[in-house]
Amino acid sequence: MQSENIFHIISHTDLDGVVSAALAWYANRGSGLPVKVSLVGYGEVDNAIMESLSSGQKFLVLDLFCQRDYTVDEIDRTFPSGGIPFVFDHHKSTFDRYGNREWAVVDTGCCAAMVYWKWLIKHALDEQERKLLVSIEPLIKLTNDRDLWLGEIPESRLWQGLVTICGPWGVLMRLISDPSAALTPGEQNAAQNFVDRQEKRFEEAKTSILRTGNDLSFVGDGLLEFGDVSDFCGLILDRDPNPPMLAAVSTKRAGGDWALSLRSRDGLAGKIINLLKDGKKIRGGGHGDAAALYFPYNYNEEQIRETVLAAIKQEKERTEAPNVTLGDIFKGLDKI
Repeated sequence: MQSENIFHIISHTDLDGVVSAALAWYANRGSGLPVKVSLVGYGEVDNAIMESLSSGQKFLVLDLFCQRDYTVDEIDRTFPSGGIPFVFDHHKSTFDRYGNREWAVVDTGCCAAMVYWKWLIKHALDEQERKLLVSIEPLIKLTNDRDLWLGEIPESRLWQGLVTICGPWGVLMRLISDPSAALTPGEQNAAQNFVDRQEKRFEEAKTSILRTGNDLSFVGDGLLEFGDVSDFCGLILDRDPNPPMLAAVSTKRAGGDWALSLRSRDGLAGKIINLLKDGKKIRGGGHGDAAALYFPYNYNEEQIRETVLAAIKQEKERTEAPNVTLGDIFKGLDKI
């Protein structure tokens, strides 16, 4: 294996992922290695990790993790005993599956940026490094407020708005040039304008939700815009006193087909994807709690909704334990 002497930062595309990447850039810029940054989604992270492994790159993974077992197998095979962790995450699915690995630091009680920040503070080698980390702490706290929906720092929503209107790379460039958590007047005005318009869209969308028991909240086409889905579904799943198992938002795409964004909190979105995608008519991808399906143009929203409800029913029936007692078993034996 030929070793490439670069440092590869792999992170997610939301505010937590972008701030995590910026923190990683600051913490590792003194390594003497050129730094490569990849901001990716869950459908791309395995390839990014495998690229680094096959190239012998030093790399760091933040705020997301791989979806394929063979990637984990390769990490387990190549990670040296007593090595420095390179995965910093906060998702429960990562904690449940990989929380005991030497190469992972996972804490579900805070955002990924704070997971990594805490680890860096604990392992800071000198006073200059510690001073840098302390100076970035307000940005980390702001990100944590946003990612955990604490609502204690109003500016956190504005920062997420900036990620939507400027894109993750635009915000990363801003943070590399200036890691201050204080918004400039121009940033404040642009983000506030976006959030105000977004709030109006949210209020309208709330009145148009098609709710099916505790199973599904479905929002039709034309009510939300790009960048709204995660925030809106987060409100439904985390703030509703009686949240559904699954939130879905449909969008009619320019080519005539349908995109259906799915959000959940217990891995249901990913299970629905696995049940419905066939690689031909219905395509899909994502991870446990954030995924998407793509339906052909000849579907309508009612058919899409009924298809998802049927998949939820199938998954519920699959996971429900059979209500069979030892007494029932012995009664059956008596008849043999």
